[in-house]
Amino acid sequence: MKPSSSSIRIGLAVAVIVGTIGWLAYAGYGSSKSYFVTIAELGGMGDKAYTSNLRVEGFVQPGSIEQSGTHVIFVLNEFESHTPKAAMGKLLKVEYKGSEPPPDTFKDDSQALAMGTFGRDGVFHANTLQAKCASKYAPTVPGVQHPGAAPAAGNPRAALSTPSQGSAN
Repeated sequence: MKPSSSSIRIGLAVAVIVGTIGWLAYAGYGSSKSYFVTIAELGGMGDKAYTSNLRVEGFVQPGSIEQSGTHVIFVLNEFESHTPKAAMGKLLKVEYKGSEPPPDTFKDDSQALAMGTFGRDGVFHANTLQAKCASKYAPTVPGVQHPGAAPAAGNPRAALSTPSQGSAN
């Protein structure tokens, strides 16, 4: 039995449609893929750093945030400013141009994740910005008081400044 010409045309049309859908899926998967790198690794990536979608995480350098609406320029450090390694940490200038302003938790020393591309100008051009809670929620380090953090539990003045919950005033 010989296949009819209409069956051949339908088979070719289905093959073209399935091939097109497969190609679009593959191309979409490749373009949405992003690499997570540290600030230190970014410098060693070579030309791949300029052609890839990247995600870079670090701590917002205190005093570096310059904001104008949804446009923000800031510096990421691989270490928090109050740690001994901060002075040796690699820095990365980030320019965020998004449709939304940065989150409320985006402050000095907060941990931030920038997603975008690295430019040949040495600036990371982010189109998405996420921020985690500031370091005031981190465990306390003996001898270091974080700005805005509650007094340490062993501090005798902590009881004086904290209202008691069961008292009837």
